[in-house]
Amino acid sequence: MNFGVPNNKSLILFDGVCNLCNNSVQYVIKHDTSNKFMFAPLQGITGKSIVEHYNINTAKIDSIILYNPEKGIVYKSTAALKVASKLGFPINILIVFLVIPAFIRNWVYDFIAKNRYKWYGKKEACMIPTPELRSKFLG
Repeated sequence: MNFGVPNNKSLILFDGVCNLCNNSVQYVIKHDTSNKFMFAPLQGITGKSIVEHYNINTAKIDSIILYNPEKGIVYKSTAALKVASKLGFPINILIVFLVIPAFIRNWVYDFIAKNRYKWYGKKEACMIPTPELRSKFLG
């Protein structure tokens, strides 16, 4: 099942009401010069379908999820680092942090995720992409 994602792309599932997450999506869009990523809010139809298909407990995985039709899913710090690795220099060098055990990386990730609304705020609804960016988003 590919959920509408072409094999040559990866889908970033993100918290559509989180300001930090939305700013991160905007950063990826700006730096994704190879056009490798598509986006969908976790709250949307595609996000909910993937969460259900992979039986993800969103109470425990309150996170970015990176989905690729050929490779499946990764989440939390692993997903963030794999996204960064595709964005070009200097952000791509963050991939070196994959040598740190996931439980340590995810402890830091979870701390930020737990406080993201308090630190960065929250929107009332998911962002609506501009017409130029609509092709990069799935519902």
